[in-house]
Amino acid sequence: MGSVFRKIHVHDTSAPSVAVRGVTVEYDGVKALEDVTFELRRGERVAVVGPNGAGKSTLFKVIAGVLEPSKGEVMLYGGEPSRHICVSYVPQRSQVDLTFPVTVWDVVMMGRVGRIGLLRWPSRRDRELVQACLELVGIADLADRQIGGLSGGQQQRVFIARALAQEAEVMLMDEPFTGLDVSSREEILQILDRLQEREVTVLVATHDLSQAAQRFDRVLILKQKLLGFGSPDQVLNPEILQEAFGEQLHLMGADGSVIVFSNVGCCGARGGDNE
Repeated sequence: MGSVFRKIHVHDTSAPSVAVRGVTVEYDGVKALEDVTFELRRGERVAVVGPNGAGKSTLFKVIAGVLEPSKGEVMLYGGEPSRHICVSYVPQRSQVDLTFPVTVWDVVMMGRVGRIGLLRWPSRRDRELVQACLELVGIADLADRQIGGLSGGQQQRVFIARALAQEAEVMLMDEPFTGLDVSSREEILQILDRLQEREVTVLVATHDLSQAAQRFDRVLILKQKLLGFGSPDQVLNPEILQEAFGEQLHLMGADGSVIVFSNVGCCGARGGDNE
C-alpha cells in the first residue's frame, strides 16, 4: 500500500515540519495568541493542552493557513502554509453536520478535492488511495454506510481517513477523543502510532493530561502565551499546570508523582492528569 502514498510536493526536508515564530493573533484588540514560538520535527506527535479559550483552535487555524497572524510567521517544511495542501485539519465531531446524507467513501474522497479539483472525476489512483486510507484506519467494511449512522469512534476514523486521502504530512486534530469510550480512544491512538511510522506530524488538542503524559512525544501548554513545550516530564509539573489552569486544578504530590483533581473527575499519573 505504501506506493499509493507518493509525495507530490517537494519539501525542504532539512527544515522543521512546523515552525511557529513569534506568532501573535488579535481579535478586536484582544490577543488570542501572544508571541508563540516552537518547532516540530517530522513525525512528532504533540499534545496541545490548555483551558478553554487558551487559543488552541486559533493556533491550528494559523498553522493550517486559514488565518493570518497579526505578527510572526508559520512555516511548513520551509514554506508558508498557503503553499501547501499537505496540512489537514480534523475538526471536532460536534462541528460537523452528521445528518447530511453522505457515505463514508464519499467523505474520504472529499480529501482528494485539493489534489484533483472540483470538476474532475477521480482517477484510478484516487480510488486506490481512498481504499488504502479506509484500510489503514480499519473501516473499509463501512465504505457504503451513511456517516450519520456510525458510532463516534467510527466517525472519527472517517475524518482521519479523509485527512490521509489529502496526503497530509501535518495533521491537526481538535479534541478527537471527546465523547469516545476507552476502547474507541485506544483505537484512535493506535492509528496515530501508524501515522507516526509514516512520519506524519500530528498535533492533537486534548484535555486529557494523563494521556498527554503517556502517549505523546512532547506536550505544548498554551494559555494565549506558550507556558511550556517539551517532554511530558519537563512540562507537566505543578507550577506550569497551575499557571495554565488556575482554580480548575488542585495538585497534590505523592511519592514523586503529581495527582491532578478537577471538577470533571480525577486519576493519577506521573506528571499530570485529566483536566
